[in-house]
Amino acid sequence: MASSKKRNVSTSGFTEDWLPVKAIQNNMIITKDNYKVSGVKISPRNIFILDPDLQNNILLALRNFYNTIDYEFWLVVADRPVDISVYMSQMQLLLNETQSPAIRKLILQDIDKGETFIRNNVVDTEYYFMFKTKDVDLLQKRVRQMINGLATCGLNASLISNADLRLVLENFLNGGNSTEFGTVMPV
Repeated sequence: MASSKKRNVSTSGFTEDWLPVKAIQNNMIITKDNYKVSGVKISPRNIFILDPDLQNNILLALRNFYNTIDYEFWLVVADRPVDISVYMSQMQLLLNETQSPAIRKLILQDIDKGETFIRNNVVDTEYYFMFKTKDVDLLQKRVRQMINGLATCGLNASLISNADLRLVLENFLNGGNSTEFGTVMPV
C-alpha cells in the first residue's frame, strides 16, 4: 500500500509568505535558511564609444575576470526610474532669473527635453553581480575580490546597498514595474 504524503501548499496571496527572505540589512538579503545574498553594483560604462583596441582590452579583461570566479553568481540587470524633478526645479528657477532671450531659449529647450524624459518614463539601467553564502566573512571577501577584479577591467563597482537589494527584488517580483500603492488587504 502506497502511503500518500500531503504537501503543505501555501494558499496565501502575500509574496512574503512564500518568498524565503527573512530580512534585508547590512547590505545583504538574509534568507529563512540563513544564507546571506550580497554583491556589487557596477557603474555603467559605454565601452562601445572607445577605441576598438581599448574595447577589446576591456572585453578580454572581463573574460579573464569571469574565469576567475569559482562560485555560483548571478549577473542581474535592473531598471531604476530616473528622477529629474530636482533638476527640473533648478531649470525653472534659472529660467525665472534669466533675462537674455538666447539663454532663456536654451533653458526652455532643456526643460522640454526633461519633460520628454518624464513622459516616456526614462529609466537608468543598473548592473549587479550577486552571490550567496552562509559565511559573512567569505561574503565580504568575495565582494572585495569582485570590486578589485572589475577595477582591473576598467569598471567601477561598489558594495550593493539595502536600497539596491530592494530594487532588485521589486524588479524581479513585479516584472520591472514599480509599485506605488499601499498595502492591499484581503476582503
